[in-house]
Amino acid sequence: MSRIAATFERLRAQGRKALIPYVTAGFPFADVTPSLMHGMVEAGADVIELGVPFSDPMADGPVIQKAGEKALALGVGMAQVLAMVRDFRVRDDQTPVVLMGYANPVERYDLRHGTGAFIRDAAAAGVDGILVVDYPPEECEQFAADLKAAGLDLIFLLAPTSTDERMAQVARVASGYVYYVSLKGVTGAGHLDTSAVEEALPRIRKHVRVPVGVGFGIRDAATATAVGRVADAVVIGTRLIQVVEEQPRDKVASAAAEFLRGIRQALDK
Repeated sequence: MSRIAATFERLRAQGRKALIPYVTAGFPFADVTPSLMHGMVEAGADVIELGVPFSDPMADGPVIQKAGEKALALGVGMAQVLAMVRDFRVRDDQTPVVLMGYANPVERYDLRHGTGAFIRDAAAAGVDGILVVDYPPEECEQFAADLKAAGLDLIFLLAPTSTDERMAQVARVASGYVYYVSLKGVTGAGHLDTSAVEEALPRIRKHVRVPVGVGFGIRDAATATAVGRVADAVVIGTRLIQVVEEQPRDKVASAAAEFLRGIRQALDK
């Protein structure tokens, strides 16, 4: 059983929902990410989504775009992201890590290191899942098969505009969990409509058998709690980036932990 599946099974047995923070690798400092990841786990994070910096992140709003631009300026690419995961794994071999990003850095890594190098090196580093925003399910069945052979999950986004046909396509290849984008637009685009999320989840579950996480628009304990009532996992990205972006280097991990600890406590009530 994968670390992601084991985590959701444990939480289900405990009657708890997964807390999944997203941070951009290498932001706000290139060397802070492993300690930031440990801080988030100590505060109650169950799975960590680690954003791979990319120059054209079409699904991300200005906050995460800016974080990616700064990380790129600091020299953080795919090789550095994998090194951060290896560093994290020295002290934590339990918490699942999902890389979230775009096709270009994945394919560029393979061009530089050889076909199949990305999956090989991601698995060796201790990555558990991959979410490639611009890989539609009908075009990546071989990628999904290669990931499965390496023991990695392929995670997909679903949106309010996703049709039943698209949900069925995703269900055929998705593993680990699916990520429901609760808003129309980019990350951090507006206010979360929890009633709309509540209406959408049953339609998704008709097709998808893996856990469903919800993100985009979750900013505080109240919205996390509302989403946690209907979803299997709550994903928080933009607000967390805002929490850490102005912190000095030695306060980044503790600031993130303090913020997430409040979310964790609210989810567990």
